[in-house]
Amino acid sequence: MFSIGDFAQYGRVSARMLRHYDAIGLLCPARTDPVSGYRYYEAAQLARLNRIIALKDLGFSLQQVGAILAEEVSVPELRGMLRLRRAELEASLAAAGARLAQVEARLRTIESEGRMSADDVVVKRTGAVLLAELSGIAASYGPEDIGPVIQPLYGELCRRLETAGVTPAGPGLAYYEDAHAPEALEPETSEAETAAARKLAAKTPAAKTAEEHEPTPEAIVVHAGIVITEEALAKAGVTTDGTPGRTGTTFVTLTPAPTGLGFDVVALPALDCVATVVHRGPMGRILPTVQNLAHWIDANGYRSAGYARELYLECPPDQEKWVTEIQEPVVRA
Repeated sequence: MFSIGDFAQYGRVSARMLRHYDAIGLLCPARTDPVSGYRYYEAAQLARLNRIIALKDLGFSLQQVGAILAEEVSVPELRGMLRLRRAELEASLAAAGARLAQVEARLRTIESEGRMSADDVVVKRTGAVLLAELSGIAASYGPEDIGPVIQPLYGELCRRLETAGVTPAGPGLAYYEDAHAPEALEPETSEAETAAARKLAAKTPAAKTAEEHEPTPEAIVVHAGIVITEEALAKAGVTTDGTPGRTGTTFVTLTPAPTGLGFDVVALPALDCVATVVHRGPMGRILPTVQNLAHWIDANGYRSAGYARELYLECPPDQEKWVTEIQEPVVRA
């Protein structure tokens, strides 16, 4: 047997903690000297101590730990509980990290107010592009809601293009639109428009169904696209109506059309007038860039004409080295 001091040393806990566990009946010594009151422990009791410490460190109260141990859970059951608890804590940590990142982004926005030079913004016309795309619904236009939706969409889109044998011909390009629930449509909406809205609201290929992502008034449809060519689609045997087989067709669809290969195709039209600025770094820190762009637009006699597009010029593994062109459609105020 071990004295309380030796047992505490082997268990990497304090003797005071062992006395407390004894007092509440969580871990009683194997023997207590009736004269001196000294506590003695057996090596086999280290197993129970390990379980107590593991459960406590994962956030369970001592009362909960006692209840768990009283049920005499098996090692596999305990391992499953610990893994579940670990996953919960990791999710909480990730959420806290995301909130911290948004706070930092707001601070950068405040610090950079008014620093954008006129040389940073270029007004130009963009060309029409053919995109392969997947789409999903984000709760809002905020980076904290867009990021968790668009990142898996791009990963899945790249996988599906590779499976279909379609080689990208250019960078990724994301665009956005409102995701109004069909019930919120104005009374004068036609049946065709209602059907189109329902189709739009149901576009959630990011592994979730439309019912699981019911659009709210603030919801945004996220279109994650990659530039491709008609030739690449023709080699994959895709026609304009999404039926594999016939080749040599011309894509003129201005709304996402299925290809039958797990992704949609859209001929994204040109924009006659866009105010563009280059953002460097993770998209989670885009807020200072877009707000400085807003200041420039207002100061130079323009107004926004819709959601900005994002052209991903460079996307290496290190997001600090990302280069993205923000393309805000504008008109003269």
